[in-house]
Order: sequence, then structure tokens, then C-alpha cells
Amino acid sequence: MSLTVLVDYESGNLHSAEKAFQRMAQETGAGAVIVSARPEDVARADRIVLPGDGAFPACRRALGSHGGLYEAIEEAVRDRGRPFLGICIGMQMLATRGLEYEPTPGFDWIGGEVVRITPTDPALKVPHMGWNDLVIDNAHPVLDGITTGDHAYFVHSYHFRVADPAHLLAHVDYAGPITAIVGAENVVGTQFHPEKSQKTGLRLIANFLRWKP
Repeated sequence: MSLTVLVDYESGNLHSAEKAFQRMAQETGAGAVIVSARPEDVARADRIVLPGDGAFPACRRALGSHGGLYEAIEEAVRDRGRPFLGICIGMQMLATRGLEYEPTPGFDWIGGEVVRITPTDPALKVPHMGWNDLVIDNAHPVLDGITTGDHAYFVHSYHFRVADPAHLLAHVDYAGPITAIVGAENVVGTQFHPEKSQKTGLRLIANFLRWKP
């Protein structure tokens, strides 16, 4: 039976994400969904989901402090081609580096930097919080049935500025473009929280669970 692992490295409450993935796995026949901090579970996973809430440096350090966990993720995703979904900070860590508080190396799986949101309209507050309309930039299987204008829920102060426009799958406008979804090969990431994004988020989760890169 297929297994999806949501990686738990103590950087966010995974309850709502677990329930959303389990619901869509049941609807799509995608097998089991578990939350685990065990490298051996990641190693046997067919799909890997990396959530994350908080600051980039703290999340990166937390992941590295769980002995063998990052190494298991990297081996599964980079060497064996397992589909990977990063959510919020989990998506930002795909970058070459993050610039929140201090320069911090990311995974460098998708080239670019995580930089502070700087709206051209000073009336717009940071963090960027709440619902926003997606603008689809590049087609991708995880976007099947999702179109420009669909809503997603965001909570963040930094965003991923990709080096290659081909890796930008979708953005939103917040007095300037804000990266919403990135993707390259067997890796995708969402800045928004799909588990909190109602119909759009559940559709993306279902698409990810069916995706065969």
C-alpha cells in the first residue's frame, strides 16, 4: 500500500494538515498517511510532505537537529525520485538560501532566495495574511482543476524569489508579485497552507497524491 509521510520536526502543528491529507488520500485511494519524525519512515515513504511554521533559520536548524531526518529526505527525493511537497517554510527551504534574520543555507533544490515581502503600497501590512487570488504562471499536474482566481490562505513575511521563471508555477499580487507555488522535477512547494485553503487546497493535495513525476 502506498505511504505518504508528513515530516514532524517540531516546527508547526500538523493536526489540520494530517486530517486534510488523510481525507484526500481516502477519496483518491492514495493509501496511508502518517506523521513521523523517524528517518526509517521517510525512507520507505512513497511521497513526502514537509510542512513548517516559524522563521526560516529556526526551521532549518530544527530539521537538521533530528538525527538522519534530512538525510533520509534528501536520499528519498533526490536519489530515488520520490514526489515531495513543501508547505510554507517547508517550501521556502527548497531555496538556495534564506535571508530571514541571517543568511541561512536552504536545500538548494530550486535555485533562488527567500526575501522579505516589500509591497510597493505602504498601506499593505507585512505579514501577508489571509486569502489571496492565485495567478497560474506555468502548467503542472498538481494544478489540475485549479485556475487563476482561485483562493488560497497565506500567513508569511518572506517569500521565495526563484532564479528560473520556469520554476514559478503560481503567484499572487500583494502590491507586487508574491510567489505562491514552485516546482521542479519531482519537487513542488506552496507558500500558502493547502490544508487551510478549502476547495483549492484540497484539490491541490489530491493532485499531489495522484502525481507521478
